[in-house]
Amino acid sequence: MAAHRSVGVGRSFSALLTRSYPVCSYHGTGLTRPPLHKVARSPIPQQTADMFIRNMFIQTQDTPNPNSLKFLPGRVVLEAGTMDFAGPRDAYCSPLARQLFRIDGVKSVFFGSDFITITKADGQTEWKVIKPDVFATIMDFFTSGLPVVNEADAPRADTAPSEDDDEVVAMIKELLDTRIRPTVQEDGGDVLYRGFEDGIVKLKLQGSCTSCPSSIITLKSGIQNMLQFYVPEVEGVEQVKEEDVDVEKEVQ
Repeated sequence: MAAHRSVGVGRSFSALLTRSYPVCSYHGTGLTRPPLHKVARSPIPQQTADMFIRNMFIQTQDTPNPNSLKFLPGRVVLEAGTMDFAGPRDAYCSPLARQLFRIDGVKSVFFGSDFITITKADGQTEWKVIKPDVFATIMDFFTSGLPVVNEADAPRADTAPSEDDDEVVAMIKELLDTRIRPTVQEDGGDVLYRGFEDGIVKLKLQGSCTSCPSSIITLKSGIQNMLQFYVPEVEGVEQVKEEDVDVEKEVQ
């Protein structure tokens, strides 16, 4: 059944690419940072009521990535933050993610506050084949009473501003958390801060953004432009791949 499909770089980030930012006097000299005005939300994407099972009303929503689809179970998925499972080995802390990976054709799983993004392996696998199994798995899980995530086993990925951050890094993190991440999450993904070195902001894309054809445009024309506008010290934005993160952990 038909669902709204975004055009170009994505529904939410089209606002970042076209909007005119307010004039700002911050130049990294210790002056008071400029106020962050609430970004205007784009119209709510059309959702399709795909399946009503027992007492669950599950909807799906397209993302800019044709291989990723958002499933909205009408329940709280995560109380706070997001979680990305790039493969079955990453799902050790989540009973729900482990069950979803048992479905043939599922490549990755991503949890948001009230949605689950499923990314299929390739364009050859059709959604009409995968969706019934995903619906059944989500329904069975939420009626089982099991926790979505075992908190004791869950990895910590806190990238919120801390007392150790200098003013530039704190500004970058604040922009990410208040202006950028909410719009990316609307499209079924997320972006996490991974460092700032020699003028380059290192970011990790998650969920539908990981393999999205528009991810480079989103990084350069959306995120980079906004960060450079508010933080002149930012010279560019670089995507950190999953394998790069693993190498850094081994070195540390």
